[in-house]
Amino acid sequence: MASTASTNAWDALQKRLDGMPKPTKTLTLCSDPGIQERYLTAKRKHAAAVDYRDALSADADEEAKALVDRQVREAATELDEASKAYTAHSVTLTFKALERGQLEQLQAQYPATEEDEEQGRDFHFDTFAPALISASNVDGMPLEYATQAMKTWSWADSQDLWNAAWSVQQTRRSDLGKG
Repeated sequence: MASTASTNAWDALQKRLDGMPKPTKTLTLCSDPGIQERYLTAKRKHAAAVDYRDALSADADEEAKALVDRQVREAATELDEASKAYTAHSVTLTFKALERGQLEQLQAQYPATEEDEEQGRDFHFDTFAPALISASNVDGMPLEYATQAMKTWSWADSQDLWNAAWSVQQTRRSDLGKG
């Protein structure tokens, strides 16, 4: 029989385990490629400026430090402006991992065809993909819209939509450290 101390310890661990949120992934689609490119460029430039500042030696010339600090501030201002424009022209979809039983049940509803099996899939991709996208989307995307998106969006965007929904199902929260 377990001691009260170990039962209490387990209860505390179980409460923490049960309270852990399921993994989520987002997919952001921007309606304006120019705005998206401006945002991505600003992000890279800001990161490079911060990295350069952080790599500066402590005994660097004060004038050089001031110049680098100004470059970081300017890059941050540009990133902020580009980020606001990007957000205004983008839609972000969020996907959450399903419980294992839900995922297995969903896969069972869409058994693989011979063609799917030849491609190493355990499900019929054309019907399972939209079902998973719809089921794992926290924004309430209907199955009909997920099916339409997979058929009408560009190949790259439809693959990103699928990857967001599928990859979140594969996201690990565990670390199998050395014993």
